[in-house]
Amino acid sequence: MGYRTKTYIAADWTGDKDAVDILYKWNESEKWGLSFSDAHEVTQANDNSLKCSIKASLKTRMDVSKTFVLIVGSGTKTLTNGSCRYCNSYNSYTKSCSRGHSVDYRSFIEYECDMAIKAGIKIVVLYNSIKVDKSRCIDAVKNIGVHAPMQKYKDGKYYWDYQSVKDAMDS
Repeated sequence: MGYRTKTYIAADWTGDKDAVDILYKWNESEKWGLSFSDAHEVTQANDNSLKCSIKASLKTRMDVSKTFVLIVGSGTKTLTNGSCRYCNSYNSYTKSCSRGHSVDYRSFIEYECDMAIKAGIKIVVLYNSIKVDKSRCIDAVKNIGVHAPMQKYKDGKYYWDYQSVKDAMDS
């Protein structure tokens, strides 16, 4: 295995896309000091691929990552996409894969959290909220790593909290 130089971002890419987008905006801007090399540049997976093929692609990304960033939103803990039970090759009667692959009931996000722990890399959990609410976090990383809110409330408005995110990622 090569050097671990990348940052792996895991999130509900539909429900928390705004939070993912702000991380990339801060990373790409010369104005901000947040800087990371994205693990998603390593390999791509097609959304129509088998769940196990996508998980293999996720593992390839994790293998080059030194930091795992999980963005937690309101629906993170209830995500089910990635579980073999939703794959067309899964036989619910025999509880097996018709292609001979092992069966994994974890969602993609649960799988990613487990991989990060197994890899022993730095874990940063960012909440798409003004507060850290560990009841919304994936159980595997609930009490691991650095946890921080991504937003703040000031003068009656919600704002992205760059400093909170930067401090968490730099810790």
